[in-house]
Amino acid sequence: MKILLTGSTGYIGKRLLPVLIDAGHEVVCCVRDTKRFNPPESLRKSISVLKLDLLDTDSLKNIPEDIDGAYYLVHSMSASEDYQSLEEQSAINFRNALKRTQVKHVVYLGGIVNDTQLSKHLSSRKNVETELSKGDYYFTALRAGIIIGSGSASFEIIRDLVEKLPIMITPKWLNTKCQPIGISDVIAFLSKTIFHPETFNQNFDIGGPDVLTYKNMLLDFGKTRNLKRKIFVVPVMTPKLSSYWLYFVTSTSYKLATSLVNSMKVEVVCRDRHLASILGIRPLTYKEALERAFSKIENNEILSSWKDSYASSDLNFNISEFIQVPSFGCFKDSRSRTMKNPALSVAKIWAIGGSTGWYYGNWLWRIRGFMDKLSGGVGLRRGRTSPTSINVGDTIDFWRVLYADKEEGRLLLFAEMKLPGEAWLEFKTEGDKLIQTATFRPLGVAGRLYWYAVLPFHGFIFKGMLKAITNAKTVKNFSN
Repeated sequence: MKILLTGSTGYIGKRLLPVLIDAGHEVVCCVRDTKRFNPPESLRKSISVLKLDLLDTDSLKNIPEDIDGAYYLVHSMSASEDYQSLEEQSAINFRNALKRTQVKHVVYLGGIVNDTQLSKHLSSRKNVETELSKGDYYFTALRAGIIIGSGSASFEIIRDLVEKLPIMITPKWLNTKCQPIGISDVIAFLSKTIFHPETFNQNFDIGGPDVLTYKNMLLDFGKTRNLKRKIFVVPVMTPKLSSYWLYFVTSTSYKLATSLVNSMKVEVVCRDRHLASILGIRPLTYKEALERAFSKIENNEILSSWKDSYASSDLNFNISEFIQVPSFGCFKDSRSRTMKNPALSVAKIWAIGGSTGWYYGNWLWRIRGFMDKLSGGVGLRRGRTSPTSINVGDTIDFWRVLYADKEEGRLLLFAEMKLPGEAWLEFKTEGDKLIQTATFRPLGVAGRLYWYAVLPFHGFIFKGMLKAITNAKTVKNFSN
């Protein structure tokens, strides 16, 4: 069967794609930015790539007429303050575009919406479901709550809280009940639902066997990691204070933290688990989902991460718009040095950031990250998805990867920190020489003042970083 997969570069889409191909389907991958789509070579013969923007009706005309099924796996929760209307219009545009096709079945993944008082986020998810259900095709909505898996937003936020805070003074929404589900089970439900007649024109809640409070989830996470944690729930934290608490302690953006806090006040418990018996799925327990997630992390098998989504940075742009580093009206700090061992130097570049650090003056990088967090930026807490590989669209601390070719020896990063302008950092090899260039395009007088204020630190940090990389004797050899 030929399946249209929206959200192909997203957390769920990246994991669903190989499962659909293993099942023998031909997949049309819909992406807004083709530069960000990096499927393994083993999958390329079974896929085609379609550049598509759900808010651009002209681009929707490119959807093939001969598709048999479609997955709707997109959302705009952090892209705009007005994401509700954007999500509604996207769903309507998608539904109308499918009228020109022979699609038989559309599957949508939304949120559990059984409470009478829904958050703005969950109301929007339900509204999208309603709009999609009006199409001339069989429709199935799967509704999930907290998704637990390596790289998922829920997992990473829980991990941040438990591993950083031995004692927590928390808002009262930690007593709200939810029904978490492992990411592998979400993928199983999605892949087995498509074209299954017993699921047509229905909606199903999907969840694991455990109904827990968020407090239980944090404490059980601590037990899994052999960490003793104390949690005290207080009734005085307003939603705004709760959002700030979540934002400063975890790697989430402030917009996403606000949406999550509002949603966490609503119970997300399944009405029933009927679909599991229809499809023959035995969902993992919360503990089993945690253990599987850490197994993937320890074996460097994280297929996708929410941090690589633009939701983690509050930005929304196409990489192709920034991949050409400007020169006019820009300040540049360009340095070059001969590499003692080019292969090791490139390997060191490909390990930069995250737990490895930046090879020189790491304490200054941490201060810059903290300052960025205070000003509402992403800080350094996102780290990186994989310690060894880099793909276009990945995050590396407060940078976004625009270009990455290890054989060519070129890595181009774009800054997602709060700045009075735009910044790029590039590493490029030419023979046995490494060229390291920082480019800054200032915005007004404030941008120019910023550049001159940080210029002395650039001389210290960038010179030391270049020297540490070019003197590489081992990838893990760096200074603090």
